[in-house]
Amino acid sequence: MAETKEKGIALPALIALVVSSAIGSGIFDLPSTLAKAATPGAALLAWVITGIGILALALSLNNLVLNKPELTGVSDYARAGFGDFAGFISGWGYWLSAWLGNVAFATMLMSSLGYFFPPLKSGNSIAAIIVASVISWALTILVTHGIESAAFINAIVTVTKMIPIFAFVVVAILNFKAGVFTSHFWVNLATNISGSITYSNATPAGIFDQVKGCMMVMMWVFVGIEGATTMAARAKKKSDAGRATIIGLISLLIIYVVVSILPYGYLPLSKLQTMRNPVLLYLFRDMTNSFGGAFIAIGLIISILGAWLSWTMLPVEATSQMAKQDLLPEWFGKLNKHGAPANSLWLTEVLIQLFLITLLFTNQAYNFAYSLCTSAIVVCYALVGAYQLKLGWQNKNFKTTLAGLIALVFEVMAIIFSGLQYLWLCTIAYVIGFVLYYRARKEKGHPISKLEWSLMIIICLLAIMAIIALVMGKIKI
Repeated sequence: MAETKEKGIALPALIALVVSSAIGSGIFDLPSTLAKAATPGAALLAWVITGIGILALALSLNNLVLNKPELTGVSDYARAGFGDFAGFISGWGYWLSAWLGNVAFATMLMSSLGYFFPPLKSGNSIAAIIVASVISWALTILVTHGIESAAFINAIVTVTKMIPIFAFVVVAILNFKAGVFTSHFWVNLATNISGSITYSNATPAGIFDQVKGCMMVMMWVFVGIEGATTMAARAKKKSDAGRATIIGLISLLIIYVVVSILPYGYLPLSKLQTMRNPVLLYLFRDMTNSFGGAFIAIGLIISILGAWLSWTMLPVEATSQMAKQDLLPEWFGKLNKHGAPANSLWLTEVLIQLFLITLLFTNQAYNFAYSLCTSAIVVCYALVGAYQLKLGWQNKNFKTTLAGLIALVFEVMAIIFSGLQYLWLCTIAYVIGFVLYYRARKEKGHPISKLEWSLMIIICLLAIMAIIALVMGKIKI
C-alpha cells in the first residue's frame, strides 16, 4: 500500500492535533495547581522527570508508527504485543479517558464563560449543564460530517488559541521578580489546619512529596500526545504521525514549563495557591487590569473548544478501530455517508450527556473528571511502553528497549504516586465494556480464553469493591 494519500491529514494539521488535544483546560490552572503542591525548585524537578517520561513515550510511539505501519493506534499496539484482551483493555481505557476529558473541558469552559455570564461560573449549575450539553451535541454533529474537515478546523483553532497564551508569557516575563521567585525556591512545604503555609529546610523526603503532588496534573496536561498516532490511518503520510508526535511534545513541554513557572516570580506562593480558577485568567487580569481577564477568558474558551473538538474525534476513532479488530461489535465501526463512525459518536455523546448531569451533585467536578481521565489513559500508555520494550528486547536494540522501559516505568510509577483510587473507579466502566467484548467475540466466532475470563472476573470483583467503597464513603469524589 502506498504511504502517501492524495486526501488525508497533512503534517501541520497532525501537529496541531497533538498540541490542541493536549492544550485544553489544564494549562490555564497549572500555576495554581502546582503552587499548591510544590515550590519552584520541586516543580522544575517534576517537569524534568515528566519530560523524560513523556519523551520516552513519544519516542516509543514514533518508533512504532515507523516500524509497525500496519498497526494503528494505541490499542493496536497493545493487541499486537500482548493479545486481543490487552488490546481491548487499552482501547476501552482510551475511549473512556477521552470522553471523561470532554466532561472536564465542559466544566472548565463553563467557568470561563462565567467570567462574562456569572450564572455559569460554578461550572456545574443547571444553566451551565444546559449550555455545556448544547455545545457538546453541536461538536458531535460537526464531527459526524467528516473527520478530515474537522481536523482542518482544529488546525485553525490551535493557532488562534496560542495567541493569548503567548501574550500571558510576555506579560509574565515583564512582571517577573527574581526576589519573589527565589524566596522559597527549595524548601519543604506544608499546609496546616487553618490553611496557612509553613516552610522548613529542604529534605529529600519533603522534595519527593512535592514532586509526587505534581504528577497527576502534569500527566493530565499531556493527555492527547498520542493524537497524531491515533489518526495515523487518516494521515497523508503515515510517517508524519510520528514526526508530529515528537514536534508536538517538544512544543508542549516548553509552553507548559514557561507558563507554570513564571507566575512563581510574580506572586508569593501563599497568594498563588489561593487564586480563583482558572488562575491564568485572574493572574493576567491582575497584571493588566480588567482588559487582560477578558482577553484570557476568550483565549481559554477557544482553547477548550479546540481541545473538545479534538477529543470528540479521537475516542470514536479508537472504537471504530476496535470494531475492525473484532474487539467491539461491528455496530461501532459503521461509517455514515461522510466517512465518520456515527454510531460510536452518538453513543459517546449520550454517555457524556449523562455524566454532565451527574456533575450537578459534586463541587469537585473538574478535578474528578480530569483525574479519572488521566488514570484511564495511563493504562494505555503503559501498554505502549511495554510493547516497545518487548520489541526492543526481541530485536536486541538498546535504544528501543531503553525508551520502552523508561516509558513503562514512568507511567506505572506516576499513577502509583498520584493515588490509585481513580484507577480503581475506572474498573466499574470496564464491566460494561466486557459485555460488548463478549458480544464481539461471539459475533466473530472467537473463543474467550480461560486467562481472559480470569482477568475479567478479577476486574469485576475490583469494580464491585469500588462501588461498595463509594457507597460507604471510603472513596470520596
